[in-house]
Amino acid sequence: MEVIAATAATGGGWTWAQTTALIVPFIAVFGAFLTYALNQRAVRRERRAKTFAEALTAVEEYLEMPYRIRRRPESSASVRQQLTDEVSGLLARMAFHQAWLQIEASFVAAPYATLVATARAEAGAQMSLAWQQQPLTSDDGMNLGSAYPRDRSNEARAACIAVMRRHL
Repeated sequence: MEVIAATAATGGGWTWAQTTALIVPFIAVFGAFLTYALNQRAVRRERRAKTFAEALTAVEEYLEMPYRIRRRPESSASVRQQLTDEVSGLLARMAFHQAWLQIEASFVAAPYATLVATARAEAGAQMSLAWQQQPLTSDDGMNLGSAYPRDRSNEARAACIAVMRRHL
């Protein structure tokens, strides 16, 4: 009889306490899910940014190879072997990043492929010329006086970075 009287006193319907008891857990679960989703998005963005940076670094190191070849300490077989191994390693890294971008970020694959092709064309010709020059023998010679031109590579790099930024 007391239960019926209590129900009648509250109008016999749903109470705010009951509503709160149902809504609070829902809000907590939704908040936890939202936090998890935002954290995962940030992790994916950071991973993608790191992938992009590593891909660009491989191209940059390749573009620096004409300087490394020109500044080689001597013209010995071991130095030539070391430098050609570095060039081969960089070509392999660029191919790796190209394939990775095709899988992970296909929208960046084409601009990156253009950057790689442009860098190979520019730096490849410059490396050939650098190999034909005598090794530097003095500290004064280390300052080459003028930079190897990289205008086309710089343009391709800027275009690639613009696409990368849009997709971060």
